[in-house]
Order: sequence, then structure tokens, then C-alpha cells
Amino acid sequence: MPLPRGSRRTRPPAPLRGLPPGFGVLWSTVALDLVGFGIVIPLLPLYARRLGAGPAAVGILLAAFSAAQLLGAPLLGRLSDRVGRKPVLVVSLVGTALGSLLTGVAGSLWLLIVARVVDGASGGSVAVAQAAAADLVPGGERTRAFGLLGAAYGVGFVIGPALGGLAALGGARLPFFVAAAVAGANAAVATRRLRETRRPEPAPVPGPARPLADIGRALQAAAAPVAVTMLAVVAFSAFEVSFPLFGHRRLGLGLAGVGAVFALVGLVAAAVQGGLVHRVVARVGEAGCVRVGMAAEGAGLALLAVVHTRLELVAPLVLVTAGQGLCTPALNALVAARADPDGRGSALGSQQGCAAAARVVGPVLGGVAVAVFGVGAGFVAGAVVLGLALALALPMRGAGQESPRVVADRAPHRLPLSN
Repeated sequence: MPLPRGSRRTRPPAPLRGLPPGFGVLWSTVALDLVGFGIVIPLLPLYARRLGAGPAAVGILLAAFSAAQLLGAPLLGRLSDRVGRKPVLVVSLVGTALGSLLTGVAGSLWLLIVARVVDGASGGSVAVAQAAAADLVPGGERTRAFGLLGAAYGVGFVIGPALGGLAALGGARLPFFVAAAVAGANAAVATRRLRETRRPEPAPVPGPARPLADIGRALQAAAAPVAVTMLAVVAFSAFEVSFPLFGHRRLGLGLAGVGAVFALVGLVAAAVQGGLVHRVVARVGEAGCVRVGMAAEGAGLALLAVVHTRLELVAPLVLVTAGQGLCTPALNALVAARADPDGRGSALGSQQGCAAAARVVGPVLGGVAVAVFGVGAGFVAGAVVLGLALALALPMRGAGQESPRVVADRAPHRLPLSN
């Protein structure tokens, strides 16, 4: 029924140009979570060295986080399907606060590893937040919503390292205490302001809980986009480990120069995911957006391998960053579309867990390629992996091919996230 003339002013304002009320609260929760992560990660290797860790031990420390996330993210996502998004998200944030606090008080390497395992196992918060957004937003708008959440990731990684660097002026342990305080405050705000996004479900039929079977079914339904996600993350993480060596040896970049490049990469990624991706999806669809992004990123990596001046660096870096920024939210939307509403958290959590595994493989691939073939080889290896991913992505259909239960569950503004 059309609205009476003049009634337009009675509508509540739609935040973020049409996304559901309360989406801003969810966005800020993700951004603050990643600010804390951005505080910890750049300082962790040097902090571990103070506790006597050698290069191999630092590698184990970083791998422990990803291994714990590989196991924890699917389980947290599945739990959010059963008990709701809000309680799992809050518990995940509390776990992050505890992991950061343990990192700050650690007096030995083994306790530091325990702290990173706790933090990694709590690292399903992004997938749970994505599931909450998918609950609220209809299929055609999900890529945009996931893009905005991805922009929060970029914002967190710009603010977090800067905040950590300032806190380090007060002592080596202070940045981790600041990260714990950020996560704890985030959990407190989420407890008060977030509301559950899933509709109450009928009482389940009694039966044994089979978390691994549930996760397996959700993963099988979204197998193609999850596999493409893994390959894309392998390629990008190979780029991340290769670029500092490349920048230093071939272009003469120091630590500040490399840091500035990665800060710009974060800003470009945030801009692409926050503003460009939904326009590309509107023209070519989610699957088309993935293919465009992978082609751009692969071309950028191939061009990086032959760069010899700082000026030549600009265009390839923009292609790599923009390509990754286009792929990520579109792949998230494809995973959410293929999952049953009751298994959406499991599917997105499994995707995040598989991405964590890929972040272990990618740096190894890039490091070995650089050690054996030279500083540009890590980029070539990433481009080859993206070629494989593009081949897998070619037959993928768009997010419009949703399961019948997803189509029946399209109401975009069922339950607001905040008052």
C-alpha cells in the first residue's frame, strides 16, 4: 500500500543508506575488535624475542593462533546457530580480552603460546558478526554489508598499530593491556547495545548434538566459495610475507617505508570494500565480482614481480589491494547464500577457519619461493594460486541461487540490533 502524501517524515532514518537499524553498532563492534588485533600483531614477534623466542619459536607462536582459529571459528559459528549471535559474540570478545591480558603478563614462552591459543580460539567474532549481518540483510544487499564489515577490518588495522606504537612508549607490556581493555570495553558495550538477530526457532527435536556433522553439512553446501576463499587468502598472505623482503632488497624501503605501504594498502582496501564493491556487484553479480577481483589481483601480483622503481609500485599495489577488496565480501555473500539459515554461522565460521589455515600455508609458500627463486618469486607464486582460484570461480553461480529456506527467510528488518 502506498504511503499517504507527507508521511515520509514519520519514517525512522535508515542508517548507512538503507542498511538495517543498528548495523552501525555491529560495525563498530567489529572495528574495535580489530583495533585490538592490530595493536597486538605487529608487536608480538619482538615481544616474544624478549622472552627468548628464536625465529622458529616465533613462527610456532603465530601458527598457534591460526591453528586455534581453524578449530574455534567453525565451532563458535555453529554455536551461534543454536544459541544466538549475541551471546557467542560477547563470549568471543571476552576471550580476546583474556588472551591479550595473558599476553601482557606472560613471563615465559609457553604461557605466551597459551595466550595466543586462547585469543585464536576466540577469533570467531568476525564470522559471527557476518552471520548477524546476513540475518538482517536480504541477499541482494549482503555483499555491501560484508564490504562495510571488511572496511571495519581495514580501519582497525590502520588505527591499531598506531595505538600500539604509542602505548609501547610506556613499556613493552602496556600495548597488550591496552588491547585487553579495548576488547573488554567492547564486550561490555555489546552486552548492553546488541540484540539477538536470529528469530526464535521452534523447540528442537531431542537428539544427540553432532557439531562436526553440522559443520560438515554447512561446509559442503558452500564448498566452492570456501575453496576459492582459501586459495585467495594463500595468495594474499604470500604477498604479505614477500613484500617486506622485496621492498627492502629491490626498492630500498626501510621499516617505516614498508609500514607506510601496508597502511595505504589498508586504506585502499577499506575504501574498496566500503564504497566500490556493491557497485561492481550491481553490474556483474557476486560471482562476477569475485572473478573481476581475482583477475585484477593476479595481474597486480604478476606486475609487482617486475617492478624496479618506487613509482612503478603504485599501479600493481592498487590492483592487488582492490582485487582482494572486491573478492572478500563477495565470497562471504556467496557462502551466506548457499547456507541454510540454521547453518549460516557454521558456514561462515568454517570459511573463517579455512582462511586461518590458508594464512599458515601462504607465508610458507611465499617465503620458500623468495628463498629459492628470488624476491619477486613470492608474487609469481601468488599469481599462479589466483589463477587456480579463478578457474574454480568461473563456474560459480551468484548469490541469487539460494536455498529455498534462505529465500523464505528474506525479511531484512526482522529484529533490530539496538534500541
